[in-house]
Amino acid sequence: MRLKTREKILLVLAAVAIAILAFDQLYYTPKSRKISALKADAKAIDLKLTELSLLTKGAETVEAEVARLEQEFDRLSKKTLKGEEFRAFLKHLARESDPLQMKIISLLPQEEKPTLPEGQKGPPAFQYRKVNVQMVLHSTYAKLGTYLKEIGDLPFLINVDSLQVERTEEIQPLLKVTMGLSMYIITL
Repeated sequence: MRLKTREKILLVLAAVAIAILAFDQLYYTPKSRKISALKADAKAIDLKLTELSLLTKGAETVEAEVARLEQEFDRLSKKTLKGEEFRAFLKHLARESDPLQMKIISLLPQEEKPTLPEGQKGPPAFQYRKVNVQMVLHSTYAKLGTYLKEIGDLPFLINVDSLQVERTEEIQPLLKVTMGLSMYIITL
């Protein structure tokens, strides 16, 4: 049986269609799936790299902030009194009044109990306590200004919390000065 040309053409077209279908199913579709999977993996890796670069930048800024805070802590801890320095500071307060012809009437330190910050459990990283010093002294106005300037020039964290100046007839020409100072002391 002989095939007619039309049947031969149909047979060739069927063979070409089967070949294209086989090529698509056996080669093209698996390769395109692999390419799609590789593209998805590449996007995931790019996102991961972007995330890592942001984390490293964040880590660098955190490291810089930690270094800045450590410097600030060192600066503040140099200005914070320690146990023996507090005694020296009280002696300094009393000694500084003599050259200015001031008279210290009373010098009363009072310690405050440290409180833990909200949410912190257990002891803090370093222990400190706040000490308030109440002073009563007799002085002239100009000498009091010099005395306060010298206290401010001390290399410690000292706050003048209250200052009351009164003129009384018993001690004229001097003024009665009541002063409240506060400072932090690191306990070792």
